[in-house]
Amino acid sequence: MGFFERSSPVSSTTLKWLGFVAAVWVQCISGNNYTFSNYSDALKSLMNLTQVELNNLSVAKDVGKAFGLLAGLASDKFPTWLILVIGAVEGLVGYGAQWLVVSEKITLSYWQMCIFLCMGGNSTTWMNTAVLVTCIRNFRKNRGPVSGILKGYVGLSTAIFTDLCAALFYDDAASFLIMLAVVPLGVCVIAAFFLHESPPVATSAEEQEESRYFWVFNIVAVVVAVYLLSYDFIRSPNTVFSQVFVAVLLVLLASPLGIPVYYFFKNRSGQGTDIEGQVREHLLVKEEKEATESQDKVEVAAKEEKTMPVIGEEHLVFEALRTADFWIMFISFLCGVGTGLAVMNNMGQIGLALGYTDVSIFVSLTSIWGFFGRIISGTVSEHFVKKAGTPRPLWNAASQIVMAVGYVLMALAVPGSLYIGSIVVGICYGVRLAITVTVASELFGLKYYGLIYNILILNLPLGSFLFSGLLAGILYDMEATATTGGGNTCVGAHCYRLVFVVMAVACIVGFGLDILLSVRCKAVYAKICARNRSKKSLPNSRRRSVKD
Repeated sequence: MGFFERSSPVSSTTLKWLGFVAAVWVQCISGNNYTFSNYSDALKSLMNLTQVELNNLSVAKDVGKAFGLLAGLASDKFPTWLILVIGAVEGLVGYGAQWLVVSEKITLSYWQMCIFLCMGGNSTTWMNTAVLVTCIRNFRKNRGPVSGILKGYVGLSTAIFTDLCAALFYDDAASFLIMLAVVPLGVCVIAAFFLHESPPVATSAEEQEESRYFWVFNIVAVVVAVYLLSYDFIRSPNTVFSQVFVAVLLVLLASPLGIPVYYFFKNRSGQGTDIEGQVREHLLVKEEKEATESQDKVEVAAKEEKTMPVIGEEHLVFEALRTADFWIMFISFLCGVGTGLAVMNNMGQIGLALGYTDVSIFVSLTSIWGFFGRIISGTVSEHFVKKAGTPRPLWNAASQIVMAVGYVLMALAVPGSLYIGSIVVGICYGVRLAITVTVASELFGLKYYGLIYNILILNLPLGSFLFSGLLAGILYDMEATATTGGGNTCVGAHCYRLVFVVMAVACIVGFGLDILLSVRCKAVYAKICARNRSKKSLPNSRRRSVKD
């Protein structure tokens, strides 16, 4: 893999962008953990499961994320390509076994299915850790857009898989599962050749250039999302139309390759022609290097005087765990993602209870609007952090209130409430994911970010267990009636009403915690804003000195 890690400035920068494109592709296929609703009904009927048993299978899938701590530890010890390959192979085994069961080629016991679902869930933690940690380190000056774009494509991946399956396999559950097993393996093998850590930008001009390229990624991503959304509203497309849809989708997903190609030729044609620009950039690099060295000396001196770093500095994992800020963020994250996961895991049964025979559109709506929540929150929060020092957790607080309103609407079961609820939950869940992973890097540093990130992700299995396995499963079974064969079913708005009310209350608690965290870390974002303003003032002052 070292063939791609050449030292030429042009090739290394171009390959960094090529690696980011590969990371986007990985994220396009690493949201398979959110697709359980697409085949859960097949599992329930084949294995004659009650709703609690089915929900516990979804919990087993999310418990796999608890073992993401291994991926976090490995991210500081092993190269990115190895982490990607481990995740891809594990996903092949986990989802491959589920395909064998749904296609009725083999029969597995309930606990064996739990193990393979756990493996499938854990596979995504290796992929996400490899991609997120590497890209945030490569583009550390634009953490908000990076996390928004990458997490946004994770949200789109559910819609990508769902629409591909609908177009090519007519929503067949077995075909859907074999796609989940094989496609990530191929994509991760390709990404393993290009994605690796590269030096971050050294100057303010390069940082601004990065930001412009991220806007291009945002535009392409929005086009893909709108394209996927439009397909969901086309009723009964014929075979030729579906095949054309798939071909265009693949072209759109490949289109970000134009950015590293453009960057490569742009640098080749312009290299060595701007002497004054090169002198100015050299002066900027020198000054920023001196400023960094000075800051490092201050931090070393500070560490000699105290035992605990302050928020905004590099933390060891145990130092982060000893802060109140980490646990405020952890619990508020649980309130947001735990309730969101409960809706996504139970979307199939929620839709059936409200009289919808096909719930794939709700799965796609949650996925696509989750993408918009992630990508918009990453870019918008970055803008306000740099312009006004607005604490990033405030966006989490706003999403919690909106999510609580969505749950109230679904509890009331007003006409169209499931459409509205799917969109609201998708947006707010996306905001929560994109914002929290960025906040963690800003409050506790990047040195041990891989492990800190995966500790936060423990909220996914924990939230799934509390809100989906216990709350939704038990309350649903209380309302359901038994069916022949040992299962049960429930039809009507009452099936999930109390579940939605409890989750709305949890979101209000999360809102209060996010406001508290915003107040506590306000100084961190004020420093980021001040640093950004000082960097922008450097080019003008240096330009005048060069001319003089």
